[in-house]
Amino acid sequence: MAQVSDTWARSHMPGNPTLLGPSPQLPAAASKQGFWRRKWVSRAQQQGASIQGEGTRTREGSATNRVLLCGLFFPRSYSTPGLCQFMAMLPTAGHLLSLLLMIGTGGTVPSPLVPPRGCYVAKEAGEQTFRCSQAGLRSVPSGIPNNTRKLYLDANQLASVPAGAFQNLPVLEELDLSHNALAHLSGAAFQGLEGTLRHLDLSANQLASVPVEAFVGLQIQVNLSANPWHCDCALQEVLRQVRLAPGTGTGIVCGPGARPDLVGQEFLLLAGEEELCQAGRGGARRSTDVTLLVTMGGWLTLVVAYLVRYVWQNRDETRRSLKQAPVLPVRSEDSSILSTVV
Repeated sequence: MAQVSDTWARSHMPGNPTLLGPSPQLPAAASKQGFWRRKWVSRAQQQGASIQGEGTRTREGSATNRVLLCGLFFPRSYSTPGLCQFMAMLPTAGHLLSLLLMIGTGGTVPSPLVPPRGCYVAKEAGEQTFRCSQAGLRSVPSGIPNNTRKLYLDANQLASVPAGAFQNLPVLEELDLSHNALAHLSGAAFQGLEGTLRHLDLSANQLASVPVEAFVGLQIQVNLSANPWHCDCALQEVLRQVRLAPGTGTGIVCGPGARPDLVGQEFLLLAGEEELCQAGRGGARRSTDVTLLVTMGGWLTLVVAYLVRYVWQNRDETRRSLKQAPVLPVRSEDSSILSTVV
């Protein structure tokens, strides 16, 4: 639109030149505000302004125009000193909208997720990789891209892995948690990775025992070496669920918390000799002996039962044969001889 001239603004502004001076005399039938509104509309039409109803919408004007509007609609009797000067310094509508949006969002402008310090995204062998090695992390970081296939959290200070820590990584194939301070794994630590995870490194931590539930359903190759294992039934059950990474079996050694007779021994050798899920050493041999005794006792019971049945059956048959034996008749000559003898 055509801009209202600065000369006209200075000559027609209430309180010229300081905007705070007395207003010109108004007709008695009109209020000060209504009078100056009608005067501004008439002058603006002459200069090519676009007026639209009560809202009075115009294009963005100069600072002079904003001062003019302020003076017209807010004469001195209705305005605060310095108001029109402040309005003259306001930014244009586009900047004002940006300012309002920023205030509405708490003073911050949304920005893309930034990896934690020391972490970065890379392509390794064509695979989406997220590396946080030696980043000083104390917990599993947030903001890991959900298309990550290889995740390296090694050489940090992680003490535990909570339930569902990686459930938002649907294509994760390799997870490195080695060289941390892990002492606890939740039974649902690897929840959501059952169909994708293939390699898991838990070496060089502080794991003494792990829940079997954490590995149920996982088809993984795992490294469990360099941990102070208790060498208990749980570890033996874990090895039945997973496959050990090649060359790592000898590094699974019983730590100080294991039975005194097991400390320092390789777990795989112990697991081959005895069933750790049985109480005491030599549990497998005792179990075999008990099974053998039960079997022998069962056979002996069957033999005794057969013998008893055989004896009773023969006894009954003997009795029946005696009862059915024929009685021979006594001849008369034998009777007379018997009588003479008597």
